[in-house]
Amino acid sequence: MLLILQAAYFMKEKKPDKETFISLVNQNLGIIHKVSLTYCYNCTDREDLVQEIFLQLWRSYGSYKGESRFSTWLYRVALNTAINSLRKKKDHVSMETLPDNRSYEVRDIEKEEQTRLLFSAISQLNKIDKALIFLWLEERKYDEISEITGLSKTAVSVRLVRIRKKLEEIIKSMEK
Repeated sequence: MLLILQAAYFMKEKKPDKETFISLVNQNLGIIHKVSLTYCYNCTDREDLVQEIFLQLWRSYGSYKGESRFSTWLYRVALNTAINSLRKKKDHVSMETLPDNRSYEVRDIEKEEQTRLLFSAISQLNKIDKALIFLWLEERKYDEISEITGLSKTAVSVRLVRIRKKLEEIIKSMEK
């Protein structure tokens, strides 16, 4: 990450404050890793996406105006980068591929199985629905989800109800 930031820093663009940027990104690293985990299940693809997100954050940092929380802005950039990356690759994850859950340190076997079922079900959703459910699982308020995704608060609410029902159906069919 540091090499990418240093390379971008010396580009002939507007030079944002590198130290502030690094500090803000370090405070929000969990968001970046969760977004990459949500959209990429292969370790190599996940690492590539994390690098793309860091680079896009740096490129966009000069346009961050502070009108919203940095974490909200970071979510938006990370999710857009992940979605655009998937669009470019046009790769679809096979149903057998499950995320590497080591970072969750799930100790309870039953809870681990529920987590695997949930991630597997989420992997079947479209890109936008993945983003919405991801933000909801992160316990973001509808106002913030609306701000991040560009959808109205009502649209977020309606879509989340539909997504949760769809996930229930997918999980029920997987348990059979």
